[in-house]
Amino acid sequence: MALRSKLLLSSLLVVAGAMTLGKSPRAAEDDLWAPPEHNGCVLEAQTHCPGADLSGADLANLDLRGADFSNANLRGTDLRHTDLRGANLERADLSGADLTRATLYSTNLRSADLSQAKLVAVQSWNLFAQNARFDGADLTGADLQFGRLTRASWQHATLRAANLEMAWMNKSKLQNADLRDANLQETKLNLSTLEGADVTGARLRFTNFQGTYMKNCSGCPQDW
Repeated sequence: MALRSKLLLSSLLVVAGAMTLGKSPRAAEDDLWAPPEHNGCVLEAQTHCPGADLSGADLANLDLRGADFSNANLRGTDLRHTDLRGANLERADLSGADLTRATLYSTNLRSADLSQAKLVAVQSWNLFAQNARFDGADLTGADLQFGRLTRASWQHATLRAANLEMAWMNKSKLQNADLRDANLQETKLNLSTLEGADVTGARLRFTNFQGTYMKNCSGCPQDW
């Protein structure tokens, strides 16, 4: 009973203190919350951490909208369900990172390394990933529509059932990529390489294959 009385008294003091400050108990608790940090980088929206070493860190489920992680080391980092809308990840090392169901609207991944990364079911629109590396990455069910993906490398990547509608993928390397059941409607693949790739079951309506190299490609059109 004594313990219960002490806990009740403690709760009443918190409520009383919050009321004195004109705040609800929940608001008072929120004032005590601080964003997590890793290697000196405060992990919150709009944070400025270019070149930071966040390799292997747990950044899952965080709000990192507008963050600057350019040139950062994010190798093997857990970014599942993380909101990276408008974030700058240019030239970042994301090899082996897990971005399953991450949000990448207008995210900058130019020249970033995402080889062997996991991007299953990521949500993006207008993604900037020119010259990025996705070699061996798993992008099953990824939504990459309207992506700026020129000169990106997708060798041996899994893009099964990915949505690449109206994406710019000119001069891309897609050797041995798995594009089965992908949506390639109006995708620009001019001067790209699809050697050994598999596009069986993919939607190819108005897809542009001008100058595309398609040797040993399964499901590629034969009339180009």
